[in-house]
Amino acid sequence: MCETAHYRQKPFFCQNISPAVSATIPLILPKPPRLPETAMSTPLPQEIRLQQQGILVILHYADGEYRLPAEYLRVYSPSAEVRGHGSGQEKLQTGKAGVRIIALQAAGNYALKITFSDGHDSGLYDWDYLYKLAHEYDTMWADYLDRLRLAGASRQADPASTKPQSLQ
Repeated sequence: MCETAHYRQKPFFCQNISPAVSATIPLILPKPPRLPETAMSTPLPQEIRLQQQGILVILHYADGEYRLPAEYLRVYSPSAEVRGHGSGQEKLQTGKAGVRIIALQAAGNYALKITFSDGHDSGLYDWDYLYKLAHEYDTMWADYLDRLRLAGASRQADPASTKPQSLQ
């Protein structure tokens, strides 16, 4: 069974959602404040769905549907842990192939907070950044894979790091 949670632009959106739900859950937030056109030029997703037990987020925009794997969202997290505190301080994320999304949560009217199965939950995915992640997926994913290759790193988790603590 496909577990799904929805976000719809009207009525605007969201409460916490978890991939453990067994039915579709409408996400409802208060209507966003009216902003000057220059303040918000990026389209908002018309719908957000969390599917396949937290492996995939589907964003629907007026120009189409975009399927973003949890791993992709995790390795491109907007957090300081991933991006660093300045240019050139980015940290290559490795071993994230099996990561899942365990919760999506609205952050006001401007972003989503995503909690991942590896415990990562910092960084807010604002609408501009989500739009970029959706529309530049092919390029950004290829870039990530190239950086992994150049670093001699892997998408797969290190088996030693997944052993129970008493076995390490």
